[in-house]
Amino acid sequence: MIIKYLCIFAKNFIYEIQRFICFFYAIFSILCNFLLLERRKMLLSTAPKCCAYDRRRNEYPPDLCPDDDRGFSNGFSKIPVLRPRRIKSASNEITDSAAGGTAIATGHKTNNHVIGMDADSVSVPSLLDIMAEKGKKTGVVVTSYVTHATPASFVAHTPNRNKYEDIALQISERSDVDIIIGGGKKHFINRSDSLDLLEKMRQDGWNVCDSLGQLTDFNEKTIVLAEMSHLKKAPQRGDFLPDATSLALQSLSNENGFFLMVEGSQIDFAGHNNDSTCLVDEMRDFNKTINVVLDFAEKNPNTLVIVTADHETGGLTMIDRKGKYTDVEFEFTTGSHTPLLVPVFAFGPGAEHFSGIMDNTDIMKKVLSLVK
Repeated sequence: MIIKYLCIFAKNFIYEIQRFICFFYAIFSILCNFLLLERRKMLLSTAPKCCAYDRRRNEYPPDLCPDDDRGFSNGFSKIPVLRPRRIKSASNEITDSAAGGTAIATGHKTNNHVIGMDADSVSVPSLLDIMAEKGKKTGVVVTSYVTHATPASFVAHTPNRNKYEDIALQISERSDVDIIIGGGKKHFINRSDSLDLLEKMRQDGWNVCDSLGQLTDFNEKTIVLAEMSHLKKAPQRGDFLPDATSLALQSLSNENGFFLMVEGSQIDFAGHNNDSTCLVDEMRDFNKTINVVLDFAEKNPNTLVIVTADHETGGLTMIDRKGKYTDVEFEFTTGSHTPLLVPVFAFGPGAEHFSGIMDNTDIMKKVLSLVK
């Protein structure tokens, strides 16, 4: 059985068919592509509306329909299964991204700031680790540093999420990740130990790229670090995330299946900054990415797509100050994370297993319970 993990968090199924799980997964009697799509900071009630909201016209497409008069395609509306999920960490009622990402990636509660370890600081395998051990191709695509908390939860183990150089070193030493795309180049080359990890990776057989345009050879392990820091915001970086996701899908597709984790990282940044304009731009960019993934899944019906968030940021609500139910405004209640439930969307074979209120550790458990 093979599962791919596609940037939101995924799950496992047993079917007498060939399938692929686009975000993380492995091969057995059944092939699955698992796509785990994660958007940092998404509230259950507002996620689809953020995508559909047009700040220039201050209106929504009628009934948030999949295709409006401006050609807007709402990917969220195409995903049939939606359930809420609890997100607290082992140490705090409100999780940070390290503990939230680790819970999804490993199925273990941990303390805030901890990456890839349980609450006792013992390293635990991630879905990516397990799927790689089973011979599945694996990948990570983000718009933040590739060393940031969420992607690091799948590829590294450290008690402190801020040890970016150590996380980069762990990434450079991996031989079981097929493609990594994002930012954070400085953690690989401008280091306190003076090591050039990218040169080391080249010597180890990696295809090291500075842009998506250089990604042409899908037969080698590939890392694309497009910025020294985080990637630019959504308008400035164009369609980087949907394009990178499409290229990752091309690179990972094979008869044994794959696991891919994709994160719309800067949705979280917008929430911390209480920046509604940036939030809309990032959510629409993430929506484009969902549509790329769903198009792939429709052409490859053995693909399971899971979309979720590790936490909500900003305490976002939507109000009409005049009380007429017409003039909608965004209202943030904090510049930090909240304990609010976040959604889990599921599409594809086995999506029905993601029902009811779940804990953030349940996604991995559901996946592994179906992997033979």
